[in-house]
Amino acid sequence: MTQIPHTVIFAGPSVHGLDPSAFPGLVWRGPAACGDLLQAVQQGARAIGLIDGLYGDCAAVWHKEILFALSQGVAVYGAASMGALRAAECDLFGMQGVGRIYEAYRDGLRVSDADVALSHAPADLDYRPLTLALVDAEATLAALAPDLAPARLARLLSAARALHFSRRTWRAVALAAGEGADVAQVLAERAVSPKQADALALLTLLQNECSAAPQPGWRFQNTLFFRSLAVRVAGQR
Repeated sequence: MTQIPHTVIFAGPSVHGLDPSAFPGLVWRGPAACGDLLQAVQQGARAIGLIDGLYGDCAAVWHKEILFALSQGVAVYGAASMGALRAAECDLFGMQGVGRIYEAYRDGLRVSDADVALSHAPADLDYRPLTLALVDAEATLAALAPDLAPARLARLLSAARALHFSRRTWRAVALAAGEGADVAQVLAERAVSPKQADALALLTLLQNECSAAPQPGWRFQNTLFFRSLAVRVAGQR
């Protein structure tokens, strides 16, 4: 069995363009799917940072995996994308959320998973984002608000919110708002990404300090479904 004594990071499009070598000691994995966090615990991880996750054509990370990790004393952190969602759902059990996106879900300011969703390239293309997450689109337009007439800003925001995450690009947003390619180029050039900012905050936190999860005040229930998942994951090693 491969031993992973350090912190395991599950990330993809949210960290595209960042240099993993800037965070020595972290063990990098791609976006997490169902069973990946459990496997990391089985392999000896002592802390897990969940940033990006897979969904749609595969089962997403189970909450039960997070609870199991916490019950084993493994610290679990989440930010930016799937990590922010799961942290908002599991922070009462001891998962630690990081960043403004997590806080927005925690506080009920955001409720839709789709706000952080996007399409991305596969692993051999470094999970490059192919579309635009709504949280990044809204943040970019907010930053540009002083330079835009209110009606124009409203049209762009409405267009960004109406587009499905699999079709949302700056070009598609501009076109839907009645703007041209020049506006799309300006939006792309001046884009800001709270997803990447939150991911970077999590990486920096785990690089500088990481402690075991405190003993939870609840008891992990090892259900039939979870035992079946554990057997399947163990067989993949």
